[in-house]
Amino acid sequence: MSDDVISALTEAGIAATKADSFGPETIDVPAESWIAAHEVLRDEVGLTFFDFLTASDELTDGFRVVTHLADFWGGAHVDHLIVRTLIPRAQPSLATLSGLYAGANWHERETFEMFGITFDDHPNLIPLLLPDGFEGNPLRKEFVLASRVAKPWPGAKEPGESDHAPKAGPPKAGAPSRRRTLPPGVPDPESWGPRQPGSPDPDPLAPALSAATPARPRRAAGERRTAKQPEPPTPEPPATT
Repeated sequence: MSDDVISALTEAGIAATKADSFGPETIDVPAESWIAAHEVLRDEVGLTFFDFLTASDELTDGFRVVTHLADFWGGAHVDHLIVRTLIPRAQPSLATLSGLYAGANWHERETFEMFGITFDDHPNLIPLLLPDGFEGNPLRKEFVLASRVAKPWPGAKEPGESDHAPKAGPPKAGAPSRRRTLPPGVPDPESWGPRQPGSPDPDPLAPALSAATPARPRRAAGERRTAKQPEPPTPEPPATT
């Protein structure tokens, strides 16, 4: 199908190219032709079913926005197509597809809050999933995932590796040493992470306490939380005659 798609887009003056893919057929289109390309794919090629829109952080290359379109021929026969474009990191914006595919509305809102990509002329570009007051874009690769520091990342070990210490004895011949994999979203621990008590560097994981609010005393190690005891009743004064 990709040759027919490329031909249809080329006839419309859109410089589309076929991309390597292990899944559905994939094409790349220029960002300035994003709307025009989808109009051709919907009206001329027949890809009337909009599945999803998302993005990926390509670091210095910018952000790659992706859509998945399909055409149902009936029965089990379905044509799939992935459409991609690349936008600069400094000004991540793209025209909205909500006027062509109504289903793109919420997908663009999610991509907006997760990656910080704006979609021009979107009718309601407001956060969709994150709580009120959330700062940052969690799916950008520079966004620090603090929970990955506090909890070990399962992907730090290869399948089959054990948490137990190796048995005593000489190392196996030819067994290569492998650096511990750094969890995604966590910078080098030398530049970010918990600090030892008395360190001149502030601890980025420590909560910011207001100067007017005294800090709550910490419980000693092993001390159990006990229920608050009710205060004894105030004795009534003796009755006078």
